Amino acid sequence: MEKEVKLVKKVKCLLRKAGLPRWLHRFGPKKYDFWHHALALLVRQECRLSYRRVSRLLSTLGFKVPTYSALAKMAKRLPSWLWQRLLAATVQPALLAAVDGTGLSRTSPSHYYLKRIDKLYPVKRFAKLSILADTRRKKVLALRFRAKPAHDIRDVRQLLKLAPNVGKLLGDKAYDAEWLHELAFKLGMTTVIPVRKGAFRGFYRQKMRRIFNKRTYNRRSIVESVFSALKRKFGSSVSCRSARTQQAEVYCRAVMHNITAAISEIFNYAVLGPAFQP
Repeated sequence: MEKEVKLVKKVKCLLRKAGLPRWLHRFGPKKYDFWHHALALLVRQECRLSYRRVSRLLSTLGFKVPTYSALAKMAKRLPSWLWQRLLAATVQPALLAAVDGTGLSRTSPSHYYLKRIDKLYPVKRFAKLSILADTRRKKVLALRFRAKPAHDIRDVRQLLKLAPNVGKLLGDKAYDAEWLHELAFKLGMTTVIPVRKGAFRGFYRQKMRRIFNKRTYNRRSIVESVFSALKRKFGSSVSCRSARTQQAEVYCRAVMHNITAAISEIFNYAVLGPAFQP
């Protein structure tokens, strides 16, 4: 029971650090605090359970937990800015950050839903996840989720706004664009992105080419390790049907990944002492 109490304390501390209120609504009986919902949603992703099974599990362990239908409605109701606050509460400013995107398959989706969102791209039926990862601590700094495929560079502007305290931005050739180099320069970042074939023009692109460091760029592959860790721990598909609940599902995975990464850092420091360098 002591470990369970520690988990509750971590969730409460996370919500307090994110500056979220005790309740997210002014009306209603206020039978459950927001941390009751957040705890159930995070445990659901960590244990890869359904809403019904996680509600039954926590209730059996003695926790006060909402019903499975209330959890599903809460996941659908929460906005993206709230999830981003929770994610930002689990990270620190990063010296090197790598950006990349990957695909997530959709399990048992509605045929009407697939036809509605994939009418322009009937073959590519997968969701798109773009993240900005800390290459030192291997944490997710910011993420963007799309219910249908899109080019990687379409989400990088929003990712930089969500995580502005980044020293250097690493990316592959898909992110080589003059406007991105200019945006990073205005935000105080240095881009380390290889130039695309046939692309020579651009003041900020030429400025980046003069200071391009191959050894620093080799750290970009760590974002692939973060994708691998997320898919190995939580699966390579999303189980929810609507885009809103799929977004909540992905954010819960990123928050739990950052929490477990922080716990691993504390454990390694306790074992190795000052010699440990995260």
